[in-house]
Amino acid sequence: MVGLPSVENREMIMKTLLAKERVDDGMDFKELGTMTEGYSGSDLKNLCTTAAYRPVRELIQQERLKDLDKKCRAEEAKKAGVAPSTDADKEDKVITIRPLNMADFKEAKKQVAASFAAGGAIMSELKQWNESYGEGGSRKKEQLSYFL
Repeated sequence: MVGLPSVENREMIMKTLLAKERVDDGMDFKELGTMTEGYSGSDLKNLCTTAAYRPVRELIQQERLKDLDKKCRAEEAKKAGVAPSTDADKEDKVITIRPLNMADFKEAKKQVAASFAAGGAIMSELKQWNESYGEGGSRKKEQLSYFL
């Protein structure tokens, strides 16, 4: 049975998961490791995914507001009898998503909780079962007579 990752391991897991993402220079992975006490590797993956979507959602929201603003201006121009300008539509845009920062992870942590408590009843029952029946359990300590 594999236990939950330590602070250092959580830090390394998140660095690995975020290796291909743009991360803010001031990102404190030690703090991330500390604030994710009780998180499994899968929980950390979900946390990183949720945090990575935050800048994308912000960009989509900005684009929607721009489109809505364009539509309003076009309607106003139509009512005034003026041809809407098309210069703004012809601009070539380079869309850049901002780097991830600590605020993204703090917001993501509100949405992604640990799967189960490290010191909870379920974990202690799992450890007890593993000791009794699992690979490292007490059944290996007993030599079975019918195999002799």
